[in-house]
Amino acid sequence: MIAKTFVTSACFAVFAVALPNPQVPGYTDDDTPFVQTPYPVSSLATSFGPDSQVPATATSDASPPPLVSSDFTGATSHGPFSGTPTITGAANAPTTLASEVAPMPLNPTATYYNTNGLPQNPAPAPYTPNGGLGTNGSLPRYMVNSDFDYESIALGLYQEWIELDLFNNGLAVFSEADFLSAGLTAEDRSYIAFMAQQEEGHATLLTNMLGETAPVQCTYNYPFETVREFIDFNQKLTRWGESGVWGFINHLDSREVGQLLAQSIATEARQQMSFRQMLGLHPMPVWFETGIPQSWAWSYLAPYISSCPANQTRLAWQNFPALHIINQPNPNRFSPNDTKANEVVGNRTGDPSDSLIPSEESCVNLNVTGVGCGPAIARNRSEPLSFPGKMVNFTWDAPGSAVGPNNSYVTSTSAGNPTFVAWVAQLNLTYTPLTVTGNNSGYTYQPAGHVYGDDGAVNGTMFVALTDSDLFLTPFNLSMINPHVRALGLYQAG
Repeated sequence: MIAKTFVTSACFAVFAVALPNPQVPGYTDDDTPFVQTPYPVSSLATSFGPDSQVPATATSDASPPPLVSSDFTGATSHGPFSGTPTITGAANAPTTLASEVAPMPLNPTATYYNTNGLPQNPAPAPYTPNGGLGTNGSLPRYMVNSDFDYESIALGLYQEWIELDLFNNGLAVFSEADFLSAGLTAEDRSYIAFMAQQEEGHATLLTNMLGETAPVQCTYNYPFETVREFIDFNQKLTRWGESGVWGFINHLDSREVGQLLAQSIATEARQQMSFRQMLGLHPMPVWFETGIPQSWAWSYLAPYISSCPANQTRLAWQNFPALHIINQPNPNRFSPNDTKANEVVGNRTGDPSDSLIPSEESCVNLNVTGVGCGPAIARNRSEPLSFPGKMVNFTWDAPGSAVGPNNSYVTSTSAGNPTFVAWVAQLNLTYTPLTVTGNNSGYTYQPAGHVYGDDGAVNGTMFVALTDSDLFLTPFNLSMINPHVRALGLYQAG
């Protein structure tokens, strides 16, 4: 379901305290066919070897498929770009047919309807219902199959490359003591190192599907100065990386490419959840994950890429001006409502919240239920990061800023004056009125829309945009909002 909501009233989120099973409010089917008795715990193990001997044989993989990059090769420097771009702007097609994609009625082939719950058409083989794409026995071809495919997978590869470098970079620049002060142990560092190894595989997969013109690893300019900020940046970057793929994967012309991409992005989703756990946030405070257009993902990512090789493949996606949330909730505070203006470490859209706040205002080392925000499997906060009805203050950049690799891309917009704030979260696109207060500044109120039942649409790390209209769109055609986007931001709602 898609909601378009205008909000005028405020209400606070209520967090329910989990009760022991079977005392679940409203749940009455707690009958069990077994006797509920505690499992007895007697003496614990004190000796841990030697292991029992089991039948085994020596094995080896003499020639595993090659990687396009090993774990530690690639970018060798970090920091902002200081040169002069030799080319500017996105990659352009020879001809552009229209200023935007015109809305059309329902696809005339979308006529299937099932009235009895039984197969409606002849089955091509036993236990094989009629329909589906790529199910006719033809040999799969795991290569991009259109300009749309190529540009989408190339964007995904830019994302995989930065993740490969980023995860290793945080492990390299911070000491064991730094991680311990953030509540993260040697096992947590090993986990992050394994995530970097996962990116070796992802980058190899996407490179192979693109061919010889696939983008290679670049150099990067990261915003963090502490372990907490490193983790916060990771959970934001993996959020737009995952959501960017959900936004285009079902539009790909190559179903084979989409199949393999889905199997890699499933891992990305687990990475994002894990980084939220390391930050002491609820790991998945939503019922559905969000899909966003490619130009949104590229707008979030590009400012963190310093430079790329001179012959690097360029992208065709748009870079939107940045939307800054002045009172962005700070997850390092036990009282997010006390967050001060611009309490982030920089002025790029995905920059992490400032972790260097007074210790008496921090939740990091508080072992108090509902207040502490150290690493945990899951946490419920007594005071949520944000809530429906909260005033959210914005400033936004003018178009024309140089961003991305070698400062060679330029932010742009075709939208008129902004009048709405679009909240893109879960399955919903919800609009609230924007009140303009000055030159590129204004405010709105966080909406109270729901997806289903009591599932508040606005939650987690999510996406906001200023628009010139309240165009009705759904997850599958959300990219049609792009001509109406004035500026693009990221909101830490929960």
